Order: sequence, then C-alpha cells, then structure tokens
Amino acid sequence: MNITEFKKLLEKDSPDAHLSVQLRALWYDAKGDWHKAHDQVDQLGDLASARIHAYLHRKEGDTWNANYWYAKAGEKLPVLSLDQEWETLVQRFLAV
Repeated sequence: MNITEFKKLLEKDSPDAHLSVQLRALWYDAKGDWHKAHDQVDQLGDLASARIHAYLHRKEGDTWNANYWYAKAGEKLPVLSLDQEWETLVQRFLAV
C-alpha cells in the first residue's frame, strides 16, 4: 500500500483491520478523532507507538508532553508542519 491508497481508506467509516496500530492511530487522527487516535497508542511502550504518541501530543498543543514522547521514541521534535509530519509518519509505517 502507498500513501495515496492509505488516504483513500479515509473515505471509509472505520479503518481496515489489517492496518498496524500506528496506522490505525494516524487514520483516526486524519478523520478528526484525536482521542480515538490517542487510545490506539496510549498504553503501548514500543518506539513506533511512542513516535505516534509524540505527534499526537504535538498536534494537541502539549509541547512538553510531545517532547517527552519524542525522546522516548529516540527522536526530536521535527521541523515540519503537522500535515507534513503526518504524511511522513504514514509513509514510514506503510514501509514497515
């Protein structure tokens, strides 16, 4: 699947079952459901989920919490717009 195909999934009412938890979180985020997106990764301790968690807190406007999760993911707050970060993350997790 590529990012164009992933964006096509946004026309559906629910995410495809085969999507990873990280991609499901990004799907819910794109659909405007921040809380459901956050629920997907909130209790997970892996680096990939921490990275999504960081993005979601950045989007929420909670910079302190976002920086905490970026550090947990071994990364720094990117110098990208939120839209660019979302696309970068989708591409990253589609490639896994």
